[in-house]
Amino acid sequence: MSTITEQAITPSVIDEAMDYQEYRQMIDELLEQDKTTGDNHSEAMIHYTKMNVQRMSRIDKQIELSDSLKKMLAEVDGPWIWLVLTEAWCGDAAQNVPAIAAMAEQSDNIELKLILRDQHLDIMDEHLTNGGRSIPKLICLDADTLEEFGSWGPRPEEAQEKAMEWKDDPDISKEEWAEKLHKWYAKDKTQQIQSEFKELISNWN
Repeated sequence: MSTITEQAITPSVIDEAMDYQEYRQMIDELLEQDKTTGDNHSEAMIHYTKMNVQRMSRIDKQIELSDSLKKMLAEVDGPWIWLVLTEAWCGDAAQNVPAIAAMAEQSDNIELKLILRDQHLDIMDEHLTNGGRSIPKLICLDADTLEEFGSWGPRPEEAQEKAMEWKDDPDISKEEWAEKLHKWYAKDKTQQIQSEFKELISNWN
């Protein structure tokens, strides 16, 4: 683990981070003011955020974790902190953070903490994806030492491959590939992220 990461993720960062319910409440309160997280409060960003609230609410109600994943989560040796970099306007965050929250709830040894990417670029820049500040990004930490065990994000591997393929296709607009991506999430129903976390938990435990 690099010195920069050790300095960036401090006890105060963890103390000031939000749990999932606080994160959802913050987003609702911002929307009441016609705002979202970050500095861009354009109509488009507000629209994305409202869509994301609907996505998160749907996943919260419908998600079903597999029995094998529940068993693995119950056996986490911990204590761990799952620190997640996110933003309210991010569609991938809306599709994945609720699943991460559902998983964390299954273990007494996992504490989920959420921080906003643009307020913590020093941490984000230690966890780039292909050189980009892609979110959500989960960092698994030892709760006592803040040693980093590993990370995940911003998307399940299959979704990431498809997103990069669509993004690089000149015949597909940004809006079109975003729509394709959300259709992938709707069809997948969190199965890929659940499968990937089974492997991650096994490696981290």
